[in-house]
Amino acid sequence: MKRLSSLILALLAIATAHADEVQVAVAANFTAPAKEIAAEFTRQTGHKAVLSFGSTGKLYAQISNGAPFEVFLAANDNTPAKLEKEGKAVTGTRFTYAVGTLILWSANPGLVDAKGDILKSGNFKHLAIANPKTAPYGAAAIEMLTGLKLLAAVQPKFVQGESIAQAFQFASTGNAELSFVALSQVFKDGKLTSGSGWIVPGELHEPILQDAVVLAKGKDNPAAAAFSAYLKTPRAHAIITSFGYALR
Repeated sequence: MKRLSSLILALLAIATAHADEVQVAVAANFTAPAKEIAAEFTRQTGHKAVLSFGSTGKLYAQISNGAPFEVFLAANDNTPAKLEKEGKAVTGTRFTYAVGTLILWSANPGLVDAKGDILKSGNFKHLAIANPKTAPYGAAAIEMLTGLKLLAAVQPKFVQGESIAQAFQFASTGNAELSFVALSQVFKDGKLTSGSGWIVPGELHEPILQDAVVLAKGKDNPAAAAFSAYLKTPRAHAIITSFGYALR
């Protein structure tokens, strides 16, 4: 055991001595777990992950326009696949790192009931939602509302954010009583961190498969490959699930 510990320390020392930096584009819903994973990644490997957050659509546009990102953690699976087809991502590096959950949330602890019936009652003035054209969680919310035949009734009350982070901000600051956000934004270690919410059943929308991929600019960066690999480790998985995501 002592010899094994010495070997691990030696390997970490080597990793640190050859440490590199990796630029990571991260979908806004994954902000909190990404920060924890990046810190653990640096502690374990010596490499540094520099994180940039935004909606998946906006990040895709930035990547297409030459942004120096080397790894992409999207909020869907089709955008990384599209980048792969366009030659802007490394073939064979794409995988699902998390499966997202949508929640109807309010900063008011007593506002949202366990079945989300407040949507039917209409007893609210504003409902924040991420732009469905660029944010997969916004698209999932629209799909759910359409399936339940509630879209026409609640759409006039929409307050639209460019990302799931902005949609959450609208609700957390009281500018909207309700918001469709990612469970990870209001959940940690088995419970809501604040407010009240209705976890939207997964069968009401297409699965939110969140894929990661190494981008073309990261092809020859050891830190890019290392960060991608680290997302598959037991430690990273523990962090991911602690925020309410599922694993595939």
